[in-house]
Amino acid sequence: MSYTTGELAQLAKISVRTIQYYDKKNILNPSARTEGGRRLYTDHDLKKLKLILLLKSMGLSLDSIRQILIKTNSSKILTLLLDEQAKKIKNELNEARKQIKTIENIKNSLPDLDNFPINSIDDIDYIMDNKKSLRNLHFKIIGGGLVMDAIEVGTLVASIMTGNWLWFGLGILLAIVAAAFLSKIYFQGTNYICPNCNAEFKPTFKQAFFAKHTLKTRKLTCPNCGKKDFCVEVYDQKKSGSII
Repeated sequence: MSYTTGELAQLAKISVRTIQYYDKKNILNPSARTEGGRRLYTDHDLKKLKLILLLKSMGLSLDSIRQILIKTNSSKILTLLLDEQAKKIKNELNEARKQIKTIENIKNSLPDLDNFPINSIDDIDYIMDNKKSLRNLHFKIIGGGLVMDAIEVGTLVASIMTGNWLWFGLGILLAIVAAAFLSKIYFQGTNYICPNCNAEFKPTFKQAFFAKHTLKTRKLTCPNCGKKDFCVEVYDQKKSGSII
């Protein structure tokens, strides 16, 4: 099948001027011409054009492409070039995946500290490390709570089996002491950031314990600006002396 310059350009999705330029540079010459001098191209020319465009997209110069196409071992050269391009794309893809993972980590950390000012990469590191430390603290409290539940259930079973409810009473007492201890550890390890002035502060145990709260905030009065609002919970870096 024969194609005019315009038809070939449309199939390859490039301009007519580009095909004319390739002809001028002896990279893609027409297989025939009409009596009026118009260029005619075949299906083989179309495939060759697609190959030229592929090599060009890989960063090769037109002169290099022309040299490859005229060599007898052009298939071997092309295979090596394609292998190298595939390696390059895979490396870029791996780097892109790492960047996406970093972006997702940052995005997952930002909602907890929407009002925290970010002025440098250190601030982002602070947010991510702070959230990790806070998560570790939550796991410790949950673990302590599970042990406390196990004590309650164990003493209840012992009381039922022996008929001596002193065991269960002792279990309840231990649970109350453990709950108070865990609460103290929890509030000692956390601070709160005011959404109005960005001040970080530590409320008293009583204020924190009885304040309305969500999973990540508590309604507290900021000692810096005096406004009462839902403040964002963060890990107390000074308490630990270092990031967990």
